[in-house]
Amino acid sequence: MRVAIAGAGAVGRSIARELIANGHEILLIDKDPNSIRPERVPDAEWLLADSCELSSLEEARMERCDVVIAATGDDKVNLVTSLLAKTEFGVPRTVGRVNHPNNEWLFTEAWGVDVNVSTPRIMSALVEEAVTVGDLVRLFSFRQGQANLVELTLPADSPYVGKPSGLIPLPENCALVTILRDRNVYVPTPEEPVEAGDELLFVVPAEHEDALERLLAPGTHGG
Repeated sequence: MRVAIAGAGAVGRSIARELIANGHEILLIDKDPNSIRPERVPDAEWLLADSCELSSLEEARMERCDVVIAATGDDKVNLVTSLLAKTEFGVPRTVGRVNHPNNEWLFTEAWGVDVNVSTPRIMSALVEEAVTVGDLVRLFSFRQGQANLVELTLPADSPYVGKPSGLIPLPENCALVTILRDRNVYVPTPEEPVEAGDELLFVVPAEHEDALERLLAPGTHGG
């Protein structure tokens, strides 16, 4: 998969390294000459250009990209980059970084953003996750599909502790995607049991979030 990342700062470079490690082809774009440091991510392509300009995106051959990630520290730049990538080049998937929470409402399909990642929301969610067990925490939304990535730390009194994940009667169109346990990541199989204290990550339609929470932690939520 070819991925273009607008913004070669610390966030953009970190994303690039992760994706390269997973076998993807990466192009890093930044208009600041001081940010163009190929030695920091030597396996990526680098382009000194303004991602808000059509000519720059043409130079980047944006139409060849499967995903564009707008990861700069400027919300205006991230919106314009996403919009141009989607409307002018037909990029199948766009991800927009939200730096300021007051701007989050703008990061929608109308601006060409398929997935918005709100740094303030994720930070606050992680704080909530650190002090709550049995409460569902929304990490971010997939706007195109009206679904959310959510996390729930399984309480000890959950009726599913010790049972295979495949036996949990999840709500319709809800999927368990990751189990975090003892600082390790487990890809769930139907036979994999869930344990008290597991951090369970789901993709779930917004209308089924409450049902999922009541299912896994009825003692906490009066189910």
